[in-house]
Amino acid sequence: MDSFAQPLGFVFDDLYLEHVPPSGHPECPARLKSLVQHLKDCAVWDQLVAIPPTPASSEDLRRVHTPGYLEYLRSVCEAGGGQLDAGDTHASQDSFEVARLAVGGVLRAIDAVLEHRVENAFCAVRPPGHHAEVDCPMGFCLLNNVALGARYAQQHYGLRKIAILDWDVHHGNGTQHIFEGDPSVLYISLHEYPFYPGTGARDERGIGRGEGFTLNIPLPAGTGEDRYLQAFDEEVVPALETFSPDLLMVSAGFDAHMNDPLADMNLSDASYAAMTWKVKAVAPVVSVLEGGYDLGALARSVEQHLRVLGA
Repeated sequence: MDSFAQPLGFVFDDLYLEHVPPSGHPECPARLKSLVQHLKDCAVWDQLVAIPPTPASSEDLRRVHTPGYLEYLRSVCEAGGGQLDAGDTHASQDSFEVARLAVGGVLRAIDAVLEHRVENAFCAVRPPGHHAEVDCPMGFCLLNNVALGARYAQQHYGLRKIAILDWDVHHGNGTQHIFEGDPSVLYISLHEYPFYPGTGARDERGIGRGEGFTLNIPLPAGTGEDRYLQAFDEEVVPALETFSPDLLMVSAGFDAHMNDPLADMNLSDASYAAMTWKVKAVAPVVSVLEGGYDLGALARSVEQHLRVLGA
Protein backbone atom coordinates (compact mmCIF):
# COMPACT_ATOMS: atom_id res chain seq x y z
CA MET A 1 0.00 0.00 0.00
CA ASP A 2 1.07 3.63 -0.38
CA SER A 3 2.78 5.08 2.67
CA PHE A 4 1.13 7.83 4.66
CA ALA A 5 2.25 11.26 3.50
CA GLN A 6 2.33 12.70 7.00
CA PRO A 7 2.79 11.30 10.50
CA LEU A 8 -0.48 10.11 12.03
CA GLY A 9 -0.64 9.61 15.78
CA PHE A 10 -2.55 6.70 17.26
CA VAL A 11 -3.57 6.23 20.88
CA PHE A 12 -4.24 2.73 22.18
CA ASP A 13 -3.49 0.75 25.31
CA ASP A 14 -4.44 -2.79 26.32
CA LEU A 15 -5.82 -1.33 29.55
CA TYR A 16 -8.74 0.05 27.52
CA LEU A 17 -9.97 -3.54 27.42
CA GLU A 18 -10.34 -3.61 31.22
CA HIS A 19 -13.61 -1.64 31.22
CA VAL A 20 -15.95 -4.63 31.14
CA PRO A 21 -19.73 -4.12 30.89
CA PRO A 22 -22.04 -7.13 31.37
CA SER A 23 -21.92 -9.98 28.86
CA GLY A 24 -23.69 -9.11 25.62
CA HIS A 25 -23.34 -5.36 26.07
CA PRO A 26 -22.61 -3.69 22.71
CA GLU A 27 -19.88 -1.39 24.08
CA CYS A 28 -17.49 -4.28 24.71
CA PRO A 29 -13.70 -4.81 24.72
CA ALA A 30 -13.98 -6.73 21.43
CA ARG A 31 -14.58 -3.40 19.67
CA LEU A 32 -10.96 -2.40 20.19
CA LYS A 33 -9.52 -5.90 19.89
CA SER A 34 -11.01 -6.38 16.43
CA LEU A 35 -10.13 -2.83 15.38
CA VAL A 36 -6.46 -3.21 16.26
CA GLN A 37 -6.26 -6.64 14.64
CA HIS A 38 -7.79 -5.28 11.43
CA LEU A 39 -5.30 -2.42 11.29
CA LYS A 40 -2.48 -4.93 11.67
CA ASP A 41 -3.91 -7.19 8.97
CA CYS A 42 -4.31 -4.36 6.43
CA ALA A 43 -0.81 -2.97 7.03
CA VAL A 44 -1.99 0.37 8.43
CA TRP A 45 -0.72 -0.41 11.92
CA ASP A 46 2.98 -0.15 11.10
CA GLN A 47 2.53 3.34 9.68
CA LEU A 48 0.97 4.79 12.81
CA VAL A 49 2.94 6.80 15.35
CA ALA A 50 2.16 5.31 18.75
CA ILE A 51 1.13 7.86 21.39
CA PRO A 52 1.27 6.24 24.84
CA PRO A 53 -1.56 7.44 27.09
CA THR A 54 -1.10 8.54 30.68
CA PRO A 55 -3.97 8.83 33.17
CA ALA A 56 -5.69 12.19 33.34
CA SER A 57 -5.19 13.96 36.66
CA SER A 58 -7.94 15.10 38.99
CA GLU A 59 -7.22 18.64 37.82
CA ASP A 60 -7.68 17.53 34.21
CA LEU A 61 -11.04 15.92 34.99
CA ARG A 62 -12.33 18.88 37.00
CA ARG A 63 -12.05 21.11 33.92
CA VAL A 64 -15.43 19.65 32.96
CA HIS A 65 -16.81 17.32 35.65
CA THR A 66 -17.92 18.13 39.19
CA PRO A 67 -15.88 16.79 42.13
CA GLY A 68 -19.00 15.09 43.47
CA TYR A 69 -19.58 13.16 40.27
CA LEU A 70 -15.94 12.09 40.04
CA GLU A 71 -16.04 10.83 43.62
CA TYR A 72 -19.29 8.95 42.93
CA LEU A 73 -17.79 7.25 39.89
CA ARG A 74 -14.63 6.35 41.79
CA SER A 75 -16.56 4.93 44.73
CA VAL A 76 -18.86 2.77 42.58
CA CYS A 77 -15.85 1.26 40.86
CA GLU A 78 -13.94 0.71 44.10
CA ALA A 79 -16.99 -1.19 45.38
CA GLY A 80 -16.84 -3.52 42.38
CA GLY A 81 -18.87 -1.61 39.80
CA GLY A 82 -22.50 -1.73 38.78
CA GLN A 83 -25.15 0.04 36.75
CA LEU A 84 -24.59 3.78 36.79
CA ASP A 85 -27.82 5.20 35.39
CA ALA A 86 -31.39 4.26 34.57
CA GLY A 87 -30.31 3.19 31.09
CA ASP A 88 -27.50 0.87 30.05
CA THR A 89 -24.35 2.53 31.38
CA HIS A 90 -22.25 0.22 33.52
CA ALA A 91 -18.95 0.30 35.35
CA SER A 92 -16.69 -2.55 36.38
CA GLN A 93 -14.04 -2.46 39.09
CA ASP A 94 -11.41 -0.89 36.84
CA SER A 95 -13.68 1.39 34.82
CA PHE A 96 -12.81 4.67 36.53
CA GLU A 97 -9.08 4.14 35.98
CA VAL A 98 -9.71 3.06 32.39
CA ALA A 99 -11.82 6.17 31.80
CA ARG A 100 -9.04 8.34 33.26
CA LEU A 101 -6.62 6.69 30.84
CA ALA A 102 -9.02 7.30 27.95
CA VAL A 103 -9.12 11.01 28.76
CA GLY A 104 -5.36 11.02 29.22
CA GLY A 105 -4.93 9.42 25.81
CA VAL A 106 -6.84 12.29 24.23
CA LEU A 107 -4.70 14.82 26.10
CA ARG A 108 -1.48 13.15 24.94
CA ALA A 109 -2.80 13.15 21.36
CA ILE A 110 -3.45 16.89 21.65
CA ASP A 111 0.10 17.34 22.94
CA ALA A 112 1.51 15.42 19.98
CA VAL A 113 -0.49 17.41 17.43
CA LEU A 114 0.03 20.86 18.94
CA GLU A 115 3.73 20.21 19.51
CA HIS A 116 4.01 19.17 15.84
CA ARG A 117 5.19 15.63 16.48
CA VAL A 118 2.34 14.36 14.31
CA GLU A 119 0.03 16.10 11.86
CA ASN A 120 -3.23 14.51 13.05
CA ALA A 121 -4.14 11.85 15.60
CA PHE A 122 -6.77 9.18 16.26
CA CYS A 123 -7.63 7.97 19.75
CA ALA A 124 -8.81 4.36 19.92
CA VAL A 125 -10.13 4.75 23.46
CA ARG A 126 -13.02 3.46 25.52
CA PRO A 127 -15.32 3.99 27.31
CA PRO A 128 -16.75 6.60 24.92
CA GLY A 129 -17.64 10.06 26.12
CA HIS A 130 -19.99 12.36 24.24
CA HIS A 131 -23.14 11.54 26.25
CA ALA A 132 -21.45 12.15 29.61
CA GLU A 133 -22.76 15.29 31.30
CA VAL A 134 -20.93 17.51 33.77
CA ASP A 135 -22.36 15.59 36.73
CA CYS A 136 -23.66 12.25 35.47
CA PRO A 137 -22.94 9.31 33.14
CA MET A 138 -25.15 8.43 30.22
CA GLY A 139 -25.30 6.33 27.08
CA PHE A 140 -22.30 4.05 27.78
CA CYS A 141 -20.20 7.18 28.58
CA LEU A 142 -18.45 7.91 31.88
CA LEU A 143 -16.19 10.93 31.23
CA ASN A 144 -16.56 13.32 28.31
CA ASN A 145 -13.27 12.64 26.50
CA VAL A 146 -13.64 15.24 23.75
CA ALA A 147 -14.92 18.02 26.01
CA LEU A 148 -12.07 17.42 28.44
CA GLY A 149 -9.64 17.50 25.53
CA ALA A 150 -11.03 20.78 24.24
CA ARG A 151 -10.75 22.46 27.64
CA TYR A 152 -7.20 21.13 28.05
CA ALA A 153 -6.18 22.52 24.65
CA GLN A 154 -7.61 25.90 25.56
CA GLN A 155 -6.15 26.13 29.05
CA HIS A 156 -2.80 24.40 28.50
CA TYR A 157 -1.99 25.77 25.04
CA GLY A 158 -4.05 28.95 24.96
CA LEU A 159 -6.03 28.01 21.85
CA ARG A 160 -8.71 30.58 21.13
CA LYS A 161 -11.14 28.54 19.05
CA ILE A 162 -11.86 24.82 18.93
CA ALA A 163 -14.40 23.08 16.72
CA ILE A 164 -15.97 19.75 17.64
CA LEU A 165 -17.53 17.74 14.82
CA ASP A 166 -19.69 14.89 16.10
CA TRP A 167 -20.82 12.39 13.45
CA ASP A 168 -21.82 9.63 15.85
CA VAL A 169 -25.33 8.48 14.98
CA HIS A 170 -26.51 9.60 18.42
CA HIS A 171 -26.55 13.26 19.36
CA GLY A 172 -23.79 14.25 21.80
CA ASN A 173 -25.99 15.78 24.45
CA GLY A 174 -23.19 16.03 27.01
CA THR A 175 -20.79 17.84 24.72
CA GLN A 176 -23.49 20.25 23.54
CA HIS A 177 -24.56 21.11 27.09
CA ILE A 178 -20.97 21.66 28.25
CA PHE A 179 -20.26 24.22 25.52
CA GLU A 180 -23.67 25.66 24.60
CA GLY A 181 -22.94 28.99 26.28
CA ASP A 182 -19.36 29.26 25.03
CA PRO A 183 -18.59 31.08 21.75
CA SER A 184 -15.00 29.78 21.76
CA VAL A 185 -16.17 26.23 20.95
CA LEU A 186 -18.19 25.44 17.84
CA TYR A 187 -20.17 22.20 18.25
CA ILE A 188 -21.56 20.55 15.10
CA SER A 189 -23.53 17.31 15.20
CA LEU A 190 -25.05 15.16 12.46
CA HIS A 191 -27.26 12.47 13.96
CA GLU A 192 -30.32 10.32 13.47
CA TYR A 193 -33.40 12.16 14.74
CA PRO A 194 -35.73 11.58 16.50
CA PHE A 195 -33.56 9.01 18.27
CA TYR A 196 -31.65 8.46 21.50
CA PRO A 197 -31.01 10.59 23.55
CA GLY A 198 -33.80 12.86 22.27
CA THR A 199 -31.73 16.05 22.06
CA GLY A 200 -30.24 17.69 18.98
CA ALA A 201 -33.19 19.44 17.36
CA ARG A 202 -32.44 22.01 14.68
CA ASP A 203 -33.48 24.90 16.92
CA GLU A 204 -30.90 24.02 19.61
CA ARG A 205 -28.34 26.64 18.60
CA GLY A 206 -26.64 27.50 21.89
CA ILE A 207 -27.56 29.90 24.66
CA GLY A 208 -26.46 33.39 25.70
CA ARG A 209 -23.07 34.31 24.29
CA GLY A 210 -22.88 30.85 22.77
CA GLU A 211 -25.98 31.25 20.60
CA GLY A 212 -25.11 30.37 17.02
CA PHE A 213 -22.11 28.24 18.01
CA THR A 214 -24.12 25.00 18.15
CA LEU A 215 -25.12 23.54 14.79
CA ASN A 216 -27.38 20.51 14.87
CA ILE A 217 -28.13 18.67 11.64
CA PRO A 218 -30.83 16.13 12.54
CA LEU A 219 -31.34 13.48 9.85
CA PRO A 220 -34.14 10.93 9.41
CA ALA A 221 -33.66 7.18 9.69
CA GLY A 222 -32.41 5.68 6.46
CA THR A 223 -30.21 8.64 5.49
CA GLY A 224 -27.28 7.66 3.26
CA GLU A 225 -24.01 9.09 2.08
CA ASP A 226 -25.39 11.55 -0.48
CA ARG A 227 -27.40 13.43 2.13
CA TYR A 228 -24.53 13.43 4.61
CA LEU A 229 -22.11 14.84 2.05
CA GLN A 230 -24.68 17.44 1.00
CA ALA A 231 -24.87 18.54 4.65
CA PHE A 232 -21.08 18.76 4.75
CA ASP A 233 -20.96 20.88 1.61
CA GLU A 234 -23.84 23.18 2.52
CA GLU A 235 -23.49 23.52 6.29
CA VAL A 236 -20.60 21.76 8.01
CA VAL A 237 -17.68 22.97 5.90
CA PRO A 238 -18.95 26.58 5.57
CA ALA A 239 -19.49 26.76 9.34
CA LEU A 240 -16.01 25.41 10.04
CA GLU A 241 -14.35 27.73 7.55
CA THR A 242 -16.17 30.76 8.95
CA PHE A 243 -15.24 29.83 12.51
CA SER A 244 -11.61 29.08 11.50
CA PRO A 245 -10.68 26.89 14.48
CA ASP A 246 -7.17 26.33 15.82
CA LEU A 247 -7.99 22.65 16.34
CA LEU A 248 -10.69 20.32 15.03
CA MET A 249 -11.79 17.52 17.33
CA VAL A 250 -13.95 14.77 15.89
CA SER A 251 -16.33 12.73 18.01
CA ALA A 252 -15.86 9.83 15.66
CA GLY A 253 -18.70 7.40 16.07
CA PHE A 254 -19.06 4.84 13.30
CA ASP A 255 -22.58 3.69 14.17
CA ALA A 256 -24.28 5.47 11.26
CA HIS A 257 -22.94 2.55 9.19
CA MET A 258 -25.60 0.50 7.42
CA ASN A 259 -24.52 -2.64 9.33
CA ASP A 260 -24.68 -1.15 12.81
CA PRO A 261 -27.18 -2.96 15.07
CA LEU A 262 -28.10 0.08 17.20
CA ALA A 263 -29.17 2.54 14.49
CA ASP A 264 -30.92 2.89 11.15
CA MET A 265 -28.63 4.90 8.88
CA ASN A 266 -27.02 3.86 5.59
CA LEU A 267 -23.40 4.97 5.49
CA SER A 268 -20.69 2.65 4.15
CA ASP A 269 -17.02 2.20 5.05
CA ALA A 270 -16.07 4.65 2.30
CA SER A 271 -18.50 7.27 3.59
CA TYR A 272 -16.19 7.92 6.51
CA ALA A 273 -13.29 8.56 4.15
CA ALA A 274 -15.44 10.97 2.16
CA MET A 275 -16.50 12.91 5.25
CA THR A 276 -12.93 13.06 6.51
CA TRP A 277 -11.70 14.48 3.20
CA LYS A 278 -14.29 17.28 3.47
CA VAL A 279 -12.91 18.63 6.75
CA LYS A 280 -9.30 17.50 6.92
CA ALA A 281 -7.86 20.80 5.67
CA VAL A 282 -9.75 23.01 8.13
CA ALA A 283 -7.32 22.56 11.06
CA PRO A 284 -5.17 19.90 12.71
CA VAL A 285 -7.41 16.98 13.68
CA VAL A 286 -7.65 14.98 16.89
CA SER A 287 -10.26 12.30 16.30
CA VAL A 288 -11.69 10.32 19.23
CA LEU A 289 -13.61 7.06 18.98
CA GLU A 290 -17.20 7.17 20.16
CA GLY A 291 -19.74 4.56 18.99
CA GLY A 292 -19.74 1.80 16.38
CA TYR A 293 -21.04 -1.63 17.33
CA ASP A 294 -20.72 -3.90 14.31
CA LEU A 295 -17.16 -5.10 14.73
CA GLY A 296 -16.34 -5.47 11.05
CA ALA A 297 -17.96 -2.21 9.99
CA LEU A 298 -16.22 -0.35 12.81
CA ALA A 299 -12.78 -1.69 11.93
CA ARG A 300 -13.11 -1.05 8.19
CA SER A 301 -14.57 2.43 8.68
CA VAL A 302 -11.79 3.45 11.06
CA GLU A 303 -9.28 2.20 8.49
CA GLN A 304 -10.83 4.46 5.85
CA HIS A 305 -10.80 7.41 8.26
CA LEU A 306 -7.14 6.84 9.11
CA ARG A 307 -6.06 6.54 5.50
CA VAL A 308 -7.41 10.03 4.86
CA LEU A 309 -6.01 11.53 8.06
CA GLY A 310 -2.58 10.24 7.07
CA ALA A 311 -2.78 11.17 3.40
